[in-house]
Amino acid sequence: MSVPAESAVPTLRAKDYKSDVSPVWCPGCGHFAVLSAVTKALAYLKLNKEDVALISGIGCSSRLPAYVDGYGFHGVHGRALAVASGLKAARPDLTVIVAGGDGDGFSIGGNHFLHACRRNMDMAYIVMDNEVYGMTKGQASPTTQPDWAKSKLTPHGTGIRRFQPPAIALAAGASFIARGFAGDPNGLTKLLVEAIQHPGFAFLHVLSPCQTFRPEQKDWKHLVHPCRIEPTDNPAQAAQLIQADDGMGLGLLYAQRLPVWQPVNHATATPADLEAEFLV
Repeated sequence: MSVPAESAVPTLRAKDYKSDVSPVWCPGCGHFAVLSAVTKALAYLKLNKEDVALISGIGCSSRLPAYVDGYGFHGVHGRALAVASGLKAARPDLTVIVAGGDGDGFSIGGNHFLHACRRNMDMAYIVMDNEVYGMTKGQASPTTQPDWAKSKLTPHGTGIRRFQPPAIALAAGASFIARGFAGDPNGLTKLLVEAIQHPGFAFLHVLSPCQTFRPEQKDWKHLVHPCRIEPTDNPAQAAQLIQADDGMGLGLLYAQRLPVWQPVNHATATPADLEAEFLV
């Protein structure tokens, strides 16, 4: 994504990108670190507030646009990528960042996730994964372990294999895949900067602990580690890397320059021109 010329951009600090709305996340929630990473990344890239749009769906993580001082849209459940795609098609000059959670993005929004990956529009998608539906009081999500039995709706566990976000993103055609951790704010900010700068659909999978419904996730700080294999632009090698990983490897997993989908510009088209496109 393009960065404005130095002379045209005022000097803004990370705190200047924060709104006056105070976050209502639970104390210790990993999403605080994601908010910090977003504001730090915007400041690092020296982006004008009016040149950035933050789009979200529904869930704890999707409150993010309210906490950023800029343009944002809090949409309906699972439809953040659809809204963001429409916005990017209409305003390709904007830096579009999409935020959501594992339930919003991989359950009701799963189909949009697949096609956003393969369409490869120029946007960054942050998914804050805490392996639970936090806002609706702790139900199992698509990334919950099959034997997790602390939800009243699944007292014996789900018995279902968990969704594998990076593997699905790769298979669907995403051109940038990375994993960050809320407990590593500097590393997370760096990955987000790279995701925003990447020309194409950039998927940033963030391990973001839920202290309320998944307190055992406090141990993630002892389990995460740098990816043991160097990132690659070869999808076959990336598939091996992702499948061999334990789900706790941090860093860039895959990045490749692929054709970025650009909509046809109809700004100067006449009604007759548009009608002609529908002729058989």
